[in-house]
Amino acid sequence: MNLDTERWKAVLFDLDGVLTQTAKLHAAAWKEMFDAYLRERGARTGEQFREFDIATDYKRYIDGKLRQDGVRSFLASRGIQLPEGSPDDPPGRETIHGLGNRKNELVLQLIRTRGVDLYDSSIAWARWLKEHGVKTAVVSASRNCRTVLEKTGIADLFDVVVDGEVAHEKGLAGKPSPATFLEAARRLGVAPEQAIVVEDAVSGVEAGRRGGFGLVIGVDRKGDPEALRSAGAHLVVQDLAELISGNDSRRTMIDSDR
Repeated sequence: MNLDTERWKAVLFDLDGVLTQTAKLHAAAWKEMFDAYLRERGARTGEQFREFDIATDYKRYIDGKLRQDGVRSFLASRGIQLPEGSPDDPPGRETIHGLGNRKNELVLQLIRTRGVDLYDSSIAWARWLKEHGVKTAVVSASRNCRTVLEKTGIADLFDVVVDGEVAHEKGLAGKPSPATFLEAARRLGVAPEQAIVVEDAVSGVEAGRRGGFGLVIGVDRKGDPEALRSAGAHLVVQDLAELISGNDSRRTMIDSDR
């Protein structure tokens, strides 16, 4: 792997879909929670049940966002407004936080029963970066980020973690706001233009561009590279393996002046 370590001082990774294959677990948990809620609501109100669609609803309203933002965004798409509630609302209470807590309960069950798979090429690159003195961070909307990093044994590869817990504590807006990426850069002690953002979500790519980061790499896990380019990705790959071996033109782009 060639990388100009004089120019690039840090790489900021998203978690789900970039480092770990937990995105599919999150999507399944969102679907189970929303479908159960929409069925129950329809039985009470007479509204027609329309299931949550992972292919469209997850990508458009949920992917990459803080949990409560995802709940609010999807419900708004169905014309549903609920009270915010409190972060300690019991799972399933008919509030933004209550539904979000139910989704979290479900995804933790899936993580425990199915485990978490890693993207080997992403981990290999993170390890190479650490060995060559490039600072690394994970920037994730998930409040389970640290649990996943510990469970998969990769926590030591990252100098800084800015996750949903940090965002809540600091009052940071979620992606597509650049706030969490900028907080990670601040903690690493690097300027945004010296750092690379690696994201698979449209909202995350948009956040990287809004934050003025020197390079935003979109990882196309969903078969829609144009969506990532339209959001502002400088470079789109299907897997980070393309940056590690066999594609000199892509590696050159990382180290060239744009």
